[in-house]
Amino acid sequence: MPRTGVEPILPAHNVARTREFYESLGFKAGYYDDHYEILRRGELVVHLEARHELQPASNDTSCYWRVPNADALYREFVALGLPGDGSPSLTEPADEPWGMREFRLRDPAGNLIRIGHELVRSAAL
Repeated sequence: MPRTGVEPILPAHNVARTREFYESLGFKAGYYDDHYEILRRGELVVHLEARHELQPASNDTSCYWRVPNADALYREFVALGLPGDGSPSLTEPADEPWGMREFRLRDPAGNLIRIGHELVRSAAL
């Protein structure tokens, strides 16, 4: 059966270094060449495209991954010991007013990935 879904294409100033980061998160490299990579972890897919002029500190690229359990994924990622800011970085999960429980991951290229799941809403009284 053909795959469906969204697959973000993220810029990377150093594709090899950024690939290694995603591999440390449990992604497996699929297609790759000197300028482009596709990595998969279950249903999550990320494409990396070489942009040698990219400055990670000023990169404003972002995407959102909806997952079944953001807390479980966060617990896996926190084992890497990433700082709370900079590139790469990881923030703790929080319940957001828009009905999501989410955390933020920034890769070495400065791409911001927000990762979350929907909060269960109780019926109004």
